[in-house]
Amino acid sequence: MGLRQVMGLYLKPLSEELGVGREPFSNAMAIANLTWGVLSIVAGGVADKYGAGRVIVVCSLSTVASFYLLATAHTPMDIYIAGLLAGIGVAGTGISALVGAVGRAAPPEARTAAIASLGVASGIGSFVAFPYAHVLIETIGWKSSLMVIAATCLLIAPLAWPLSGRPVAQAGAVRSQTLGEAFAEAFAHPSFWLLVAGFFVCGFHVAFYGVHLPAFVSDQGLPSWVGVWALMSVGVANIIGTYLAGQSARYVERRVGLSFIYFMRSFAFLGLLFLPLTPWVVIGISALLGLFWLSTIPLTSSLVSLFFGTQWMSMLYSFVFLSHQIGSFIGLWLAGTLYDATKSYDTMWWVCIALALFAALIHWPIRERPVARLREQPAA
Repeated sequence: MGLRQVMGLYLKPLSEELGVGREPFSNAMAIANLTWGVLSIVAGGVADKYGAGRVIVVCSLSTVASFYLLATAHTPMDIYIAGLLAGIGVAGTGISALVGAVGRAAPPEARTAAIASLGVASGIGSFVAFPYAHVLIETIGWKSSLMVIAATCLLIAPLAWPLSGRPVAQAGAVRSQTLGEAFAEAFAHPSFWLLVAGFFVCGFHVAFYGVHLPAFVSDQGLPSWVGVWALMSVGVANIIGTYLAGQSARYVERRVGLSFIYFMRSFAFLGLLFLPLTPWVVIGISALLGLFWLSTIPLTSSLVSLFFGTQWMSMLYSFVFLSHQIGSFIGLWLAGTLYDATKSYDTMWWVCIALALFAALIHWPIRERPVARLREQPAA
């Protein structure tokens, strides 16, 4: 998850090397995010039924191929194919494929905090990956750095070993569901669709910010290290924010926490519009946004397990996550299109503010209780 988030460092050098605008690279990352969302449902279903280990191994190889192809790209089509492979890769190696394994391993009262550990790990990954990629770019060039990152991704495969084998049913588990029954139950649940709508906004925000911030910083005449340190500050603050979000479920309803997170994001985007953009202002705003970055994941995914149980948790969360990735796709496509048309990101910041306020409102009506099927089961 950390290496996935360094792609924004390559937007400007790759676009300039190929002599194209920012739209092809931005669209490739949009394709990656959309592919990630669609295939995460498949990866989540396979992980729920057969285990996450084999999914991780196959998708780690796709991640390696993506970085290699990006390093050797000659045309926009090469970039698009690399984006497709990146989406396939992260569908099986990212959080969405693992929430079921973690959710089944943790008791219900600790499930939100356990899932938050995935977000914390992602934040640590970002903290390490950004200086790692930046130093590689500065010392051996951006193309060679992508080759080294591709080799680094090979480490993912052996780390899948502890997750090999099929999931073991929990003691006292409720009646088993078929795949069709699980989808039918979720699609008939209004609060599930509110989660789907809200997570769209999360994807829109994080994909646009993560990919376009380094270029935005450069456009302001600031040195390249500012973008790196800003995204590192997102990663560090994300560790804190995700941990606090995981603990908050013990004291505050998850829907309230989600509304608060999205409302606070609007202040970060307002700062980028109205504050004087010095290096430390950009880094400070990024740290503020980082507190509310992946902190949505433990609250959103644990609501899925609260509603429907853990049998098909990865798959159902992955459907919610598909909305997140559709938001990522639209955010990246819109950012590249608007920038090439206006040479400014101002309109995108206003769109981000409006969507943040929408998401804050849409989570408020969620009802935090299990579906009738679970409420009717005798206590284990």
